Amino acid sequence: MPGENITALGPQPQSCCVSPAPSGARHRPGQQRAMPLFGNSFSPKKTPPRKWASLSNLHLLDRSTREVELGLEYGTPTMNLAGQSLKFENGHWVSGGFLGDRRELQRLRKRNQQLEEENNLLRLKVDILLDMLSETTAESHLMEKELEELKQHSRRKK
Repeated sequence: MPGENITALGPQPQSCCVSPAPSGARHRPGQQRAMPLFGNSFSPKKTPPRKWASLSNLHLLDRSTREVELGLEYGTPTMNLAGQSLKFENGHWVSGGFLGDRRELQRLRKRNQQLEEENNLLRLKVDILLDMLSETTAESHLMEKELEELKQHSRRKK
């Protein structure tokens, strides 16, 4: 139609500025009012009622029966890495234990204990050697000092 601007919302008047009237002000004949975005006649269509998503009667069963039927009880997540079992509990991965045979586990524990004892023995030996080194260094410094004093004493006599 000539003289009308047609958009997706329907015909609107051709005007460069549309300003709303101040609150409480009356509409005067020379003024234009702002038009609401969707107008007063907007009413969405009502959605039809939903149909059942499934014709299965499993929704009628109680929760425990559904868990048994559908296998909904997963338990805690676990994973196995190099014979080590890890479980996810309370937001953290926790070691679940060794999955190998009992003899292997006992052998590893015994070997671990032997290595700890050997490590403690080696630390003790290192401490003793450091004490011996510091003692020998102190003795050598004393001997050097005595030697210097003897040299100075012998030069005075001459």
